[in-house]
Amino acid sequence: MLIVHHLRISQSERIVWLCEELGIEYDLKLYNRDPETRLAPPELKALHPMEIAPVITVGDLVLGESGAIMDYIVGKYAPGTDLVPAADNPDFARHLYWYHFANATLMTNGMMSIAVNAVGAEMPPPLAKRVSNAWAHIEAALGEADYFGGANFTAADIMLGFSLTTARAFNDMSIEGMPNLQAYLKRIGARPAYQAAMAKAEPGFPPKLD
Repeated sequence: MLIVHHLRISQSERIVWLCEELGIEYDLKLYNRDPETRLAPPELKALHPMEIAPVITVGDLVLGESGAIMDYIVGKYAPGTDLVPAADNPDFARHLYWYHFANATLMTNGMMSIAVNAVGAEMPPPLAKRVSNAWAHIEAALGEADYFGGANFTAADIMLGFSLTTARAFNDMSIEGMPNLQAYLKRIGARPAYQAAMAKAEPGFPPKLD
């Protein structure tokens, strides 16, 4: 049995969403953050040397890292799924770009911003420019196609979802003036798999879709 270990209010919601989109059988274990440190509880930390989510277990296998987990689940349980365009698909390169942009650029920018704010400093101009560029790039891309992977919903949308939704609930970032992103989030919020995933992964926490 595939077991998804999800830390509440974290990027591991991606894995729950992926499983719901694929319609595969899985067991979900929820973990609440320590009320003082806001970090993972001991029982989740004990699963993986990095002591963070996401983590999946399948028998003796313990696997971390969002991208690795998503690639594993797709390859193991749903090879050939439309969530990953084939190499001869015109949207193949676009899907790959945004799939990796999610963690390599957008999440990295977010973590740098958190670190700067944590020490009470101001964003250095080069970092502030990098962040603004990323969001402008996102808005422009969604003006070219309905989804990050192109004409159709792909795993790239799942990878980007956390930063575009849940993460914004904690940094007060407004998407006013970003009509393409606003319309996109309405499309995401209407997906039955997304609704099911958030109900299971974040009970009592309304998805941040505006």
